Formats: sequence, structure tokens, C-alpha cells
Amino acid sequence: MEIRFQNSPKEVKGMSTQELRGNFLVQELMQQDAVKLVYSHYDRVITGGVAPKAGASIALPNEAELRADYFLERRELGIINVGGTGTVTADGTTYTLNKLDCLYLGKGTREVAFSSNDGSARFFLLSAPAHHTYPNSLMTKEQASPVALGSAATSNQRTIYKYIHQEGIQSCQLVMGLTVLEQGSVWNSVPPHTHTRRMEVYFYFDVPEEQRVFHFMGEPQETRHLVMNNHEAVISAPWSVHFGSGTSNYAFIWAMAGENYTFTDMDPAPIATLL
Repeated sequence: MEIRFQNSPKEVKGMSTQELRGNFLVQELMQQDAVKLVYSHYDRVITGGVAPKAGASIALPNEAELRADYFLERRELGIINVGGTGTVTADGTTYTLNKLDCLYLGKGTREVAFSSNDGSARFFLLSAPAHHTYPNSLMTKEQASPVALGSAATSNQRTIYKYIHQEGIQSCQLVMGLTVLEQGSVWNSVPPHTHTRRMEVYFYFDVPEEQRVFHFMGEPQETRHLVMNNHEAVISAPWSVHFGSGTSNYAFIWAMAGENYTFTDMDPAPIATLL
């Protein structure tokens, strides 16, 4: 498990492109028949990806850095499938996840394994420390009460699916959902904002092979950017904006953890004020 430490706004101001990518960009999350995990000291979240091959089962490992008897001994876990149909087995109960379905696993779940019907399932993971046990819960894309936002005129016509949040699947501090942009729309998370009470991870998917997403980060008056490919994630510090534009439409998971898990808790950074 890779370990990433925190960076202050002052440090980030002077980073080169490669330094930005080395600290905040998570690549190769979906490695065939493997589990990739990255531990961030921003709210001690773990970002992960699992891509089981057909007919195989991959167990969630208990990494030595956790100093735990099992992975979820003191943690909770959110899982969203961005590929073909797959299953997650948690302490003997098997959950089937179609594309864009979400599964929450609470603190105390001992054994977790992932499998794929035909090798096309792709599971995105986000885990955070937990102090209370909430029940394991599956929510389908259809149950997530999708909300249409934006407009074609501003190139951000999109549908938002909320899964783990104050009014959805209950958790200690995880908040998870996803956004799908319509054809012809490319901007996400506009108007921009920060929320110093929680960090965030963006995971971009359904990005066409020859296309890219330009993800903007940094303080609102000291913005930087990362050029991102399909199935890559970015770690967003609590003090950083997090918005982007693609060379085509795409989708992304937004996953958060921290002090406040109210979805609408945001500090706006109006477009006209950005530098």
C-alpha cells in the first residue's frame, strides 16, 4: 500500500508538473486481477481499485501499515462499480453490483472479496476511519434518486447520483456519489468551491481513450492543473478547489471524508474570482 503525506498550500505553489502528479495523482488504479491501495494522510483515507479477472475472487488485503487484525477493524468502506456486473462478498453475504451501483461496508466487516462475471467489473474503493458500526447496504443506480443539473449553454449538463450521505446510506464520515456528463458537456463541479472540513477524491471514468480531463486544483487564487486519463484519481486537499473540463464528456466519482458529511457544506469560489 502506497503512503502519501499531506502538502501545504505553500508547498504546492512551487511544485513542478511532475511533483504535482507525484503527490496528488493516482494512476493505474484498475490493474487486472489486483488490488491497488493508496493511503493518504488527508483524513487518513484509502483510495483503491479492484479489477478481478473472470472466474477469480480477489480478497481485500489487510495491509501491515494499518496495524489491524483485518482491513475494516477500525474502518468503513464505500465501493462503486464502474464496469461490468460483478459481486462483492462480505462476511458470507454476496452482493451483485451492476455498473454504477454502490455498496457500503461498515466497521467490523471481517472478510471482503471481489469477483467479476466476465472480467469487466471495475470496483472503485474509498475507506475512512470509523468510530461506529453502520449496517452494510447496497444502493443501485436507480435507487440513488438521480438529479439533473446544469445546462447545454454552460457546457455542464449532467446527472448526479448520491449514494452515501446524510440522507442516503448512513456512514460515520464517508460521502460518495458520482456525476455523468451529457454529450457536448465537459465542465464539472462548476461553480467551484472548497470545504476545509473534509477532503475529497475524484475518480474519472468513461473517458474515451484518446481524450483527457483537465482537473483544476490549488487555492482559488493559486490554481494548478493535472491532465488526467481514464481510470485515474486525484486526491484533493481540504483547502483546494476541485473542478475540471474534458476534451469530451465523461463521468466521475466524488468521494469524501472528514468532519462534516453534509453534501451541501461548501465554501464557494466564484468563477470570476479564480486566478
